[in-house]
Amino acid sequence: MTDTGATWHELFANLGIFRDAILAGGLAGALLGFLGVHVVLRRMVFASSAIAQAAALGVALSFWLPALIDPLGHAAGHAAGPGGHVIPSPLFQPVLWAIAASLLATLVFIANPVRLHLTRESMLGFVFLASGAGAVIIGDRITQDAHDLTAILFGSAVVVQPSDLYWVGAAAVILLGGHLALWRALLFVGYDPLGAEVQGMPVRALNGFLFVSVGLAVALCTRALGALPVFAFSVLPAMTALALTSRIGLGFALATAFGAFSGVAGFAVSFRAELPVGATETGMAVALLTAALVWRSVAARRDLRRARQSASQTTAMTGGTHA
Repeated sequence: MTDTGATWHELFANLGIFRDAILAGGLAGALLGFLGVHVVLRRMVFASSAIAQAAALGVALSFWLPALIDPLGHAAGHAAGPGGHVIPSPLFQPVLWAIAASLLATLVFIANPVRLHLTRESMLGFVFLASGAGAVIIGDRITQDAHDLTAILFGSAVVVQPSDLYWVGAAAVILLGGHLALWRALLFVGYDPLGAEVQGMPVRALNGFLFVSVGLAVALCTRALGALPVFAFSVLPAMTALALTSRIGLGFALATAFGAFSGVAGFAVSFRAELPVGATETGMAVALLTAALVWRSVAARRDLRRARQSASQTTAMTGGTHA
């Protein structure tokens, strides 16, 4: 039986074709990995999933509404083939709807749910379930765009267009630059919000900047890669970094590197093994976290064994001195 799978040589030979997908995966992983440290430290892990679902709903709406408004024109566009199918209006660009839906979802973090006699976790659950159900229902109604929508929801290299790469690249530069400039302030507000208010820091504005950053990053990366790898990149690289070090600065750097590696290496493995891109990128992030947890467990046992040996030696020396 011969192996008909793709080879590494084929990947490098066609690197120009897959360049945008690889770069988008690496940039998205780096951006979301950095922001993910804030997400994990603030215990907002479920928030990134809810925002990703909201972005997916926005994309689904961008496909469904043009078909609802002008069904004949939409069908004619599909009949004309890929070259003839154009979006009837710039207002229905999927990236714009993903951004709008994600920013609406971030209002859950900025608003005070206590006034509604609810908790923030319950509101996140509402956003997640409503967006997920809406995306599935609308996806069932747009049979002609089902392939494109499925690729966006679960990740596919076919979806990564040059425009997607430009959006993700611009977001990485602008958002990472802003976060580096406000790095200490954002950490202080996250660790001690009451102390930050006492010192006169704009706590609400800083939190708003963080939540909007997460919303924008998730929206743009979901449009390029899909909801599954975006959720993974916003959580798993940060968990991996925090499992390896307690130094917060190093943690941010490691999370950024692990996210970028998961995006690039995940795409390469998916090409070689002919696996779905989004799921493989997620699996790469999972593998890194698993390795970090194993290393952490081994290191903890080693430190405990050394501590016991040191205590035994101290006890023996003390006993010998008393004798």
